[in-house]
Amino acid sequence: MRTLHIADMPDGLRRALVTVCAMTATIMQALDTTIANVALPYMQGSLSASLDQVNWVLTSYIVAAAIMTAPIGWLADRFGRKTLFVICAAGFTAASLLCAIAQNIEQMVLYRLLQGMAGAALVPLSQSVMLDAYPPAERGKAMAIWGMGVMLGPIMGPTLGGWLTENYSWHWVFLVNLPVGIATVLGLMLFMKETQKQEAMTFDWFGFAALAVGIGSLQLMLDRGEQVGWFDAREIWVEAIVSAVGFYYFFAHSLTTQRPFINFELFKDRNFISGCLFMVVIGVVLFGTMALVTPFMQNLLGYPILTAGFLLGSRGLGTLFTMMVAPWLMARIEARTLIAAGFGLTAATLYSMSGFTDNTGAQTIIVVSIVQGVGLGLVFVPLTAVAFLTLPNHLRTAGTSITTLVRNIGSSIGISMVIANLTSKTTYMHARLAESVTPFNDALQMPDVASTLNLATDTGRAMLDGIVTQQANIIAYQNDYWLLMWLTLAVLPLTLIVGSSKALRQPSAKIEAHALE
Repeated sequence: MRTLHIADMPDGLRRALVTVCAMTATIMQALDTTIANVALPYMQGSLSASLDQVNWVLTSYIVAAAIMTAPIGWLADRFGRKTLFVICAAGFTAASLLCAIAQNIEQMVLYRLLQGMAGAALVPLSQSVMLDAYPPAERGKAMAIWGMGVMLGPIMGPTLGGWLTENYSWHWVFLVNLPVGIATVLGLMLFMKETQKQEAMTFDWFGFAALAVGIGSLQLMLDRGEQVGWFDAREIWVEAIVSAVGFYYFFAHSLTTQRPFINFELFKDRNFISGCLFMVVIGVVLFGTMALVTPFMQNLLGYPILTAGFLLGSRGLGTLFTMMVAPWLMARIEARTLIAAGFGLTAATLYSMSGFTDNTGAQTIIVVSIVQGVGLGLVFVPLTAVAFLTLPNHLRTAGTSITTLVRNIGSSIGISMVIANLTSKTTYMHARLAESVTPFNDALQMPDVASTLNLATDTGRAMLDGIVTQQANIIAYQNDYWLLMWLTLAVLPLTLIVGSSKALRQPSAKIEAHALE
């Protein structure tokens, strides 16, 4: 019996199988950006770690992934995209197993570093594979499929992490990657063809070191700032200065050397620049709202983690619907129009969220979340397709690594920004509201209120302080949603810089370069 060789496999079938492998890699990595968050309290006890130590489980992964995202383009060109993809998928899977069997916090942080280093390549490589595998006319469909993993992974991560931790143990947060990772590695080895290796390429070690210092210090500052009091702490000042120095030397070196670490030819493409800009905004809004909605539902509305996760997952339903219809829309409407409509819908939902209180019902949250998911999907799919529309083929892998990097930095900025603002505004509004708590406040003198909130007793004062804190917290959340809404509206006019997506609507467009060949 004759065995079917990869060369004999029809292009359509091979492309479908590689698409599945790229998607599983994307989902696996995207899930891990948020799935471990809810398991931290359980890890803390099991690993005998302090609160500050266990937070390094998240920080180590974020910093390692950020640093290793930048050189992906060079590594893929030098060693071949398939080789790099297989090694990183296998490394991520192995690191996940190591995380699951970690015996102390030191081992866990080390293994999360390895997981972040290996996982950094999965999303940009999967995107570049799918961009090359589909002709321009079908890239809207390809980016819709790919975007499902990127957008839905972080949204569904807390729900899946909460369910696994509650029903099994925190170890399963990492063990869940094993079957997916093994299937991905085998699929890539069997169905993906290697790209041409450029063995004569040399590595710009100084440029990489400077950029790694800049990015790593920036991510540390953003991640640690809230825990240590931002610029009240010497650590944050040191990280800010080191980051600035790293970026300065990177740009100074890159603009004066013949072979820079990152090819600045990327930034001559208008569509790519606009893609990077809007990817930062997507990172800020997507992860910023996630960082707000989950604690809002748990702490102020009293929902358990699984219920909060399912409510948050409704945003994923909106995104999923949009990504199903986005290719059809892109075949008829300019990408810049869809992006503007998406930002408009997102701003409208943020305006609605600025009115959320402790009396907001689940139905309202679901409706707003679904509409917001639709808005984000309308931005993400056209943007990921048009950003690479006019970019030369040889720059595509480097381009996907840069867009992934700026989106991740945007998410870190968004989370840090909204949490810092939430903390400061809660403190400020608590002080403002407390100014009205006086014996001369008529509301506090009403018989039904005075019988419950008796300021002459410790219980009454404690209850009143709890009410004031809750109201201050609600106002702070509303202020954060206003901030994100104005940011979204501010970038609306910038959609005009996005070039025409006419090529995406040409059914006869030829495949520029096939990733499988």
